[in-house]
Amino acid sequence: MPVLEILYPLIDPVAVWLGPLPIRWYALAYIAGLLGGWWYARRLVAEDALWGEDVRPSVASLDDLLVYAALGVVLGGRLGYVLFYNSDVFLSHPEEIVMVWKGGMSFHGGLVGAAFGVWLFSRRNHVPVLPVADLCSTVVPIGLLLGRVANFIKPELWGRASDVPWAMVFPDAGPLPRHPSQLYEAALEGALLFVLLAIAVRAGALKRPGRVAGLFGVFYGLERIFCEFFREPDPQLGFLFGGATMGMLLSLPLILAGLLFLLASARREKAPA
Repeated sequence: MPVLEILYPLIDPVAVWLGPLPIRWYALAYIAGLLGGWWYARRLVAEDALWGEDVRPSVASLDDLLVYAALGVVLGGRLGYVLFYNSDVFLSHPEEIVMVWKGGMSFHGGLVGAAFGVWLFSRRNHVPVLPVADLCSTVVPIGLLLGRVANFIKPELWGRASDVPWAMVFPDAGPLPRHPSQLYEAALEGALLFVLLAIAVRAGALKRPGRVAGLFGVFYGLERIFCEFFREPDPQLGFLFGGATMGMLLSLPLILAGLLFLLASARREKAPA
């Protein structure tokens, strides 16, 4: 047991009541993440110096992109959770698939859904898909940061039992103090990743289509795998083999995809020479 133990700050998961309707921090995190990403994307698109000669989405078209991304994140995130994390339960109770207010979203599923939304947006607006993917990758960490903080407030997705001085006893997680792994993920997958991609953008990454998307895939995948060493595996899955978790396995193809994006970007840059 740790000598010092930080008390978990009990926060009402409902931010505000609108009559009989509860507005939860979890929902606000999704809304704020999407709107914050939309605002930041508009700022980036408006800066001509950040972009090369490739066609990029217009500022006005980002309103449509927000809709495509939001639908992709919600539908893909829910279906990803159903398929990868709790398929047995949902096969037995399929009516619960639409009950998103009970929680249960997969980042990797949401990413696939958002990628499909990006592809649809690009086709309908006649814009190359890589600049759109780069733009979306740049703003995703905003939503990740807010989403992980919402996981901490709920609380859910807590860490493994630990004796570090900042360990916390989470409600419904048993008597043992645990890593606040949601905050680790907020710091690494959210804040740090946002800073790294912002530096890459200012260094000219958006002028090389596919570069930012590739960096996002590699950095996020590595950071997620690192954080999984401190996060308690989902109880219905546990450890899969050799101490690996589902989050680790799903991050491996993301790293591979990121490397392929980086390779394609490098080859495209060398092509004129």
